[in-house]
Amino acid sequence: MLELSGGTVVDADGRRAADVAVADGEVTAIGPDLESEADRRLDVTDRYVAPGLVDAHVHLALDARADVTTLRGDEETMLAYRGAAHLREAVRAGVTTVRDLGGPATLAVDAREAVAEGVLEGPRVVPAGQNITMTGGHAHYVGGCEVDGVAEARKAARTQVKRGAEALKCMATGGILTEGAETGAPELFEDEIRAIVEVGEAAGVPVAAHAHGTGGIKNAVRAGVDSVEHGTFMDAEAAEMMAERGTYWVPTTRALVAIAAVGVEGGIPEWVVAKTDDAVDDHRASFDLALEAGVPVAMGTDAGTPFNDHAGAAEEMELLVERGLSPAGALEAATVGAADLLGLDGVGLVRDGYRADLVVLDSDPLADATAWRDPVAVVAGGDLVSADLG
Repeated sequence: MLELSGGTVVDADGRRAADVAVADGEVTAIGPDLESEADRRLDVTDRYVAPGLVDAHVHLALDARADVTTLRGDEETMLAYRGAAHLREAVRAGVTTVRDLGGPATLAVDAREAVAEGVLEGPRVVPAGQNITMTGGHAHYVGGCEVDGVAEARKAARTQVKRGAEALKCMATGGILTEGAETGAPELFEDEIRAIVEVGEAAGVPVAAHAHGTGGIKNAVRAGVDSVEHGTFMDAEAAEMMAERGTYWVPTTRALVAIAAVGVEGGIPEWVVAKTDDAVDDHRASFDLALEAGVPVAMGTDAGTPFNDHAGAAEEMELLVERGLSPAGALEAATVGAADLLGLDGVGLVRDGYRADLVVLDSDPLADATAWRDPVAVVAGGDLVSADLG
């Protein structure tokens, strides 16, 4: 049993002075001056105890290399070894749940089991299995499941569920990291996406749509997806559709910002940089449209894309605030909002009976977006992963 004593608890419910007791993977008590039977106590006086971050969009198989296309030559076993390292990076940065939105074969499903069984140190993994993309579509070369037509789309979705997927991911448009693809052009048709959504609804798993362009966003929203990933060229009508239907937006801001900041000088292919440069301003404008319309936001980094490592969720939090969310809004997007999108109960608040996913911070994340940098302690699923309280 573990107790965090003397701190201030901060989450989407606000802030309150309270000790937090943890046992059997859950928060078992919370309140001032607890008299728990903890066998280990951490004095967190003058510090803040917050929920661990939920990163709704990562790729465990990707290692933030400059040129993603070079992954074509890597064996799945090597990708899995890298994924193990990425899990450790993420959890030590305060990310206690990740949703892997696409990788080869069963890599993410197996990562979920390895973490759950204690074989690997890492956050809870919610796997989508393979991306479902059209033949030759976005990300087909990094383990994508290529389909054409409603029947193939439905079968691909059912195959991911059979393998243990807890989410489904489809490619509604082209993307920045696929050479020759137009970033915003529709790829999967609306009826193909709807077939995937119907499988997700039957299996009780949410469906995420990679969608940059306006047409693809609207196709995905009409088809009933639970989230739009990226949403780069969103227009006002698309934002209103998403708000009306409660479709989450996962902006993945850091993915674009990292590429734009490094450029070709860092070894990123020229065609990737060119497509990114064409997208950055539109992505920034999408924030204004989405926030004005009231689109629900969930935090996701797209970790694994060029120079976008798996320990970078804190930077995504700062970018969300820079783009218009309040620090409290960013916290909500990365805790209860992302947990709701992923369909997770008992995650995202520091509350009795909730999963013990906690970070200890030196400053108040409800007031300071930089608070998420360098957590001084991390508890994931009740296990004390790291502690450096000085």
